[in-house]
Amino acid sequence: MSNWSVAERRIFSACSRLHGRILVGPLLAMCLCMVMGAEAASAAPDPLLGKWWGTTGTDRERIEVGFEFVRDAEGRLRMRFTQPITNVFDYADSSEIVREGERVSIESFALSLTLKGDTLTGTFPGPKSRALLRRVDAIPAEAPIPEVPTGPGPLWQARLGGQVFATPTVLDGVAYIGGTGGVVNAVDLSSGELKWAFAAGGPIFGAAAAVADAVYFACDNGFLYKLDRATGKQVWRYELGDADVPRVLPHPSVFDWDWQGAAPLVADGIVYVGSGEGSMHAVDAGRGERRWRFATSGKIRNAAALDGERVVFGSADHFVYALDRKTGAERWRHDTRADVDGTPLIHDGRVYIGNRGAGLYALDAATGAEIWRLYFWGSWVESTPVIADGVLYIGSSDLRRVSAIDPADGHVQWRSDVRGWTWGTPLIVGDRIYAAAAGGTPYFVRHLASLSTLDRKTGRLLTRWPFPDTGGHQWGVAGSPVRDGDRVIVATIEGSLFAFPLQ
Repeated sequence: MSNWSVAERRIFSACSRLHGRILVGPLLAMCLCMVMGAEAASAAPDPLLGKWWGTTGTDRERIEVGFEFVRDAEGRLRMRFTQPITNVFDYADSSEIVREGERVSIESFALSLTLKGDTLTGTFPGPKSRALLRRVDAIPAEAPIPEVPTGPGPLWQARLGGQVFATPTVLDGVAYIGGTGGVVNAVDLSSGELKWAFAAGGPIFGAAAAVADAVYFACDNGFLYKLDRATGKQVWRYELGDADVPRVLPHPSVFDWDWQGAAPLVADGIVYVGSGEGSMHAVDAGRGERRWRFATSGKIRNAAALDGERVVFGSADHFVYALDRKTGAERWRHDTRADVDGTPLIHDGRVYIGNRGAGLYALDAATGAEIWRLYFWGSWVESTPVIADGVLYIGSSDLRRVSAIDPADGHVQWRSDVRGWTWGTPLIVGDRIYAAAAGGTPYFVRHLASLSTLDRKTGRLLTRWPFPDTGGHQWGVAGSPVRDGDRVIVATIEGSLFAFPLQ
């Protein structure tokens, strides 16, 4: 009996006490049968263990998803996760799994499923996404990267100083762009030659604004500048008050990334520009004097958009704001429950804007009321959308996809994997989409940085010009591709401006 299990000993002792003597013969056999039955019951396989594959989502979009439930060496229930749309395959997660009868839940995954035979039904992620999975023998693995033509190479490359995260601003055949080296550059787009440069003395992350006679930009030294567009000479500078606001640039293991910058918006003699200390400023474009200032409680790392008499923008305090253009008085605010660092698009009485809570929102431009919200499956939405011929096109972060969406109701028409962070706005030219992407390594998702073209109707990838991994954490294009006549202009994080021929 010394080699018996705990269950065997307990059952044998109980039987001994019941009969008051050492069990022999038939009674011992009966007790041993009880022991064996108990062991068989305890050894019965958990019906949850194994592989499960199915779909989840809402009426706006259904995606494929897979789970494999296993037990580790200590007997604890563990899960491996596959979700192709977010480029996650066989990911070993260590979250706590709660098992209550036939119900299994993982709070960190917003998962709640019920086991019924060979099906799992419930919600993932969150209560509004309906999930249905079935037991399978195998879960799909990540497919090889498809080979596509590279398309035509660049016409020229202009090397700038520092890193460049901003989108080039193009006007009359000249690109205006600043970088972390603290210099704004004016580049002739016919040749790539430098026309002039202005040293601001601090990193520049946001796009410039160019008008007939002036260039405006915000600098991390705490000032908004106005330059003469022809010469690059300073006309005035206005203090934004954010010189001491720190930044955390993209890093492999620190994810409070703060790489975007406020971009000025110029209209009717007023410059509207946000600041890192959380204010929206209205500045007289001629004299550089303040008209009004509105304070939020988070950084403003984007540009504003105009909607009639309202100026609309997002803040890292999670809100989208609409202010009176003349006075700065608040007209409405909408809580998105996550940092907003994209520029809003205003179209047909609606505001379209993403956030770092994996949501793309459609808001009523007059009231700020939510019309619909589309979930991006865990990916930040920092791309500013564009609408063409009744379709909304937008990039994404970890999702790696360019998406075509019905702006009326948020239904997804297609999503196309461009293999990198598409933080910028897709460029629509005829029946093609130009999408610029950045890459990062080490990272939990594989990346390729590129300038790609896609078919507008289907999202099919047509060409991909790769930007090589240059050894830093990030490379490729953080901003948007911009058209200049028969050229497409992009700026790389490494600090170069490229012109590609329009296809």
